[in-house]
Amino acid sequence: MRFIETNLWQDGKERAVTFSYDDGRIEDKRLVALFNKYNVKGTFHLCNPGFDGYFRHMIGEPEFVSPDEYNTLYEGHEISCHGADHPFMKFTPESYVRRQISDNRVFLENICSYPVRGMSYPFSSLDDNVIRACVGEGMEYARTAAETGEFYLPADFMKWDATCHHSNITKELWERFLSPMRFDFMRLFYVWGHSYEFYSEEHWEKLENDLKMIGGREDIWYATNIEIVDYVKALRALRFTSECHIVYNPSCIDVWISVDRKKVCIPGGKTVKL
Repeated sequence: MRFIETNLWQDGKERAVTFSYDDGRIEDKRLVALFNKYNVKGTFHLCNPGFDGYFRHMIGEPEFVSPDEYNTLYEGHEISCHGADHPFMKFTPESYVRRQISDNRVFLENICSYPVRGMSYPFSSLDDNVIRACVGEGMEYARTAAETGEFYLPADFMKWDATCHHSNITKELWERFLSPMRFDFMRLFYVWGHSYEFYSEEHWEKLENDLKMIGGREDIWYATNIEIVDYVKALRALRFTSECHIVYNPSCIDVWISVDRKKVCIPGGKTVKL
């Protein structure tokens, strides 16, 4: 029997990197410029205008990116939900959570002109009722604020924990990500944070040094959160014959698998004899 594994990212790469940032603060402008400079991709979780009342009450007068700038600023990245008013969803009725997501989706989709299908939980506040409401409103993934320090895919994309917060990126963690793999699996380095947490030039300098280390590698796939989800769903949707001699890819996305340790592309919509 042939040895087959569904363990490769786009273009047969063994590792992927994604970034995820919340709230849409004005510091996103500098952050996106650095992402573009080092050829990495991010997902930006945004609320509706007027949600910042909570922040003004707590921390004064923060500045946010204007919705008029979203399409230009976040071009090549992903715009994603964060709740219309940034609520503690765990402590609100399920119907309210649904309205928070639906209003947020409508607002963002009218700007970006594509389906918004993911989110991050405001304050990382979630439970089973919140998850059910978010799925009911079309969310296909949702990020928490938890950190694993690992590079595995989540068991449930609606409870997606990151590898680390950007403040916890270290050379040692990155080297472990790049180290030879004892067992083959799809490694994902997932970084999350808020751009306003770069409080000083020293913080921005550390970020740029981290991006120099992380970005621009030909052996890594740099993707948004939803690109990760779409690819994994396409990979999991492959249909094999009982003897795994033939495989059908019902999705429109080309995916890669290992066949006897060799990388094989399975084009979208095609049936391939292995």
